[in-house]
Amino acid sequence: MREAPGMHDPTVLPSNLPVPEDDGAARHLTGMKLPDVTLPATTGPAVNLAKLIGLTVLYVYPRTGVPGVDAPSGWDDIPGARGCTPQSCGFRDHFRELKALGVAQVYGLSTQDSAYQREAAQRLHLPFPLLSDADLKLKTAIGLPSFFTSGMTLYKRMAMVLEGAAIVRVFYPVFPPDKNAEEVMAWLRSRPAHPHR
Repeated sequence: MREAPGMHDPTVLPSNLPVPEDDGAARHLTGMKLPDVTLPATTGPAVNLAKLIGLTVLYVYPRTGVPGVDAPSGWDDIPGARGCTPQSCGFRDHFRELKALGVAQVYGLSTQDSAYQREAAQRLHLPFPLLSDADLKLKTAIGLPSFFTSGMTLYKRMAMVLEGAAIVRVFYPVFPPDKNAEEVMAWLRSRPAHPHR
């Protein structure tokens, strides 16, 4: 079922969304180190990805929608595109559990600018910052998977667990988006104990 114009509700996941398939675009990332790139954050100082300390969950999403503002044309037909708000809300709702599992910080990341991200972060009451990579620095530096639609280059949905700046686990593709945080927590629980915990 399609939404009527002006009735977009980004919190809803339609039941008939196409399921993304693993196209191999993230296969090279496990074991890589994040580059010396500093990205603006919706709260606090800009974040240098190469200088992260401890365990970090970095989830990546194409773009959050705004209630009542139509999604880009054909958005629901692009496998993996819809669901950025439910993905963010999942990490919000499980934030305390993630911290209890030893996660030092959680970040969301998209190509939207900080002003756009700030509206979403405030509206959704996110307890962590969103990072803006409007210049596609991570696409250039490490080949972060992306797609192009409606004149925008957007990142494909995924999540990464980092130890320091090293990528130790990649979740890709992510579906359904609202279960991504639970998937990350299940993996964290299954890890052998680490001395730095």
